[in-house]
Amino acid sequence: MAATPQNTERSTVAGGAKRSRTTASRVLPPIELPASVDELARKAAALLGWNGVVLPATTLLGRKVSIVAKLRTDVHAERIAMGVGPVADRALVDTWTWPELAATAPAPAAEIIGVLAVARHWRTAMASAVPFSRYGEAAMVLPSPAVLTDDYVTNCLPRARAYGLAVVTADPYATADLDLDTHHDRVLLQEDPVSRWVNEMAYDLLLREDSDAPVPAEAD
Repeated sequence: MAATPQNTERSTVAGGAKRSRTTASRVLPPIELPASVDELARKAAALLGWNGVVLPATTLLGRKVSIVAKLRTDVHAERIAMGVGPVADRALVDTWTWPELAATAPAPAAEIIGVLAVARHWRTAMASAVPFSRYGEAAMVLPSPAVLTDDYVTNCLPRARAYGLAVVTADPYATADLDLDTHHDRVLLQEDPVSRWVNEMAYDLLLREDSDAPVPAEAD
């Protein structure tokens, strides 16, 4: 049986709508980092004036970050004498902040200058950087196309200012530029079990980076 004009019209309209939806749903290619995470972290640290060792990217507290830190050589020497190397056991490190044990706990052997979160999108970078911004300097490193959006201006910048995060951008040639500086009038948390454990992880990474630094005999 031949199709009626009404059916033909509905078929044509439906087919046109389908083709329209197919065109509109085209997926844009994702924004990529212009260089490796470690290279971008080094360039961002230099731009921010963070004078320290830019440690290889690592996962801490479930977030991938790059720590910039210095070895406290006097404390390191004392810990060598005590035979106490970096301690990765979080439960043990937690006890170091207890009032009854604080006096006998080893001193922090790393000075953390700041923490960088390098990512393709600001939401990922912010989720990684914020937990560390409560204790000190923290910054996001983003490819420059990621900041040229209304979403970045409307949603990212106000949150970054509220958390005291700096924002560094990297253009397609991996040249770093400062888009938002940190502010230093925010309230920071005192040392607690989390920050103490992060310091131990930075201490461990510093010793791994500096092969000439002596390691305490009982270090893991």
